[in-house]
Amino acid sequence: MLVVKRLGVLVSMAVLGLVPAGAAYSAAAAPSGTPSATPSASLSAQDKQFLQSMHQVNLAEIATGNLAKQKGASQEIKDLGGRFVTDHTQLDQKVQSVASGASLTLPNKVTSEQQAVINQLQNVTGADFDTQWVTSQLTAHTQAMQLVQAELTQGSDPSAKQVAQQAAPVLQAHHNALVAVAQSLGIPIPGGTTVAPSPGISSGAPAPGGTVTPSPTIS
Repeated sequence: MLVVKRLGVLVSMAVLGLVPAGAAYSAAAAPSGTPSATPSASLSAQDKQFLQSMHQVNLAEIATGNLAKQKGASQEIKDLGGRFVTDHTQLDQKVQSVASGASLTLPNKVTSEQQAVINQLQNVTGADFDTQWVTSQLTAHTQAMQLVQAELTQGSDPSAKQVAQQAAPVLQAHHNALVAVAQSLGIPIPGGTTVAPSPGISSGAPAPGGTVTPSPTIS
């Protein structure tokens, strides 16, 4: 009833020329108590680069995640691949929403480097696939976290920075999960030490005497 009354008042004002007719209907359609989204300011070069690069990261993660679901030799790899597909699909919806609101065109394909990784993973199987997938994913997530950090510290558009804030904990959790899987399967960690799986050592716990490079954190 309140919405009907509000619409009637606004339309009456529109007829009298006090407000534009389009504005009257838009205002009436807005849910009561819900503030309308603040239009994004003009995106800076940093904001544009972040959104476009993050979109490509998501495309690559969805593609490689699906490969893990299909080709993973271990159930851990299959499960993690499925998780990545879900999470990066959700993240990309947010990226696309902000880009659309700012009339920013996003790339329609991954970078040449990302495609090279996808191609390589398509050509390996079994334990070799698991090793290369984890290794490439650790590198990719480290780079993605650096991308997010740059937006958090150098970005200017509130909506773009919000995407970075939402992506940060997801990427960190993915990186931590990858380290745990690497430890469990005895896969070398880029820049770190191989942790060989040992009897009685649960997934995510390093073997006695083993060391693991700490995962990068996003401040």
